[in-house]
Amino acid sequence: MTSKFQVLIVNDDEDINRLLADYLVPYGFVTHVACDADSMRRQLERHSIDLIVMDVMLPGTDGLSLTREVRQHSPIPVIMLTARADHFDRVLGLENGADDYVTKPFEPRELVARIQSVLRRANAHSNTKGRDGGHVICFNGWKLNPENHSLHAPSGITVALSNAEFRLLCSFLHTPRRLLSRDQLIELAHGHVAGAGERSIDLLVSRLRQKLAGSPDGADMIKTVRGRGYLFTAPVERGQAA
Repeated sequence: MTSKFQVLIVNDDEDINRLLADYLVPYGFVTHVACDADSMRRQLERHSIDLIVMDVMLPGTDGLSLTREVRQHSPIPVIMLTARADHFDRVLGLENGADDYVTKPFEPRELVARIQSVLRRANAHSNTKGRDGGHVICFNGWKLNPENHSLHAPSGITVALSNAEFRLLCSFLHTPRRLLSRDQLIELAHGHVAGAGERSIDLLVSRLRQKLAGSPDGADMIKTVRGRGYLFTAPVERGQAA
């Protein structure tokens, strides 16, 4: 991957910041560093950041809260760095909008591979403009604009989606009323999603249901077929974007 993607490293350890920033440069990345919430916000204002590597343990506002803050305003992918490796912490990262999760200690080359993978997925879905560009996808009064990742409820309220949630919803919308196994959903959502596996997909489906529950019968659009997978039941149409 030779494109000059801009990566922001958010960590309060200056040595780690310097090490990672220098390590990523030969792989074609432009790197920036921040040590806390305020410096992260300044970097986001100054630069067109393509991905954030976020440490969980930060002074003041922690990395989970900052990831949630980023997700409320932007689809920028976030990879969490943490010394805690149990499933509960992974779930917390997913619930707060992280796209992947790397535990310490880690090999820098593994982090490079994760960054490249997350960026490939993000760019693959931004390229839905070629297939759905200028159009919105409509279902049960909801409207999804694939070009800018915006999801609008029937009430008109904009519902924030993480990149993983957006990919999963697109997978359902492009295969409506078709039973999909968990393995198929992992593949359709472009591979490894935040520690991929059946439990990760189940968690993503649960989060997506919660967000769709903002309208009558919204959560019921995704049916669980026990032992087989999931079925998106709503009719899907494409219309011209405003």
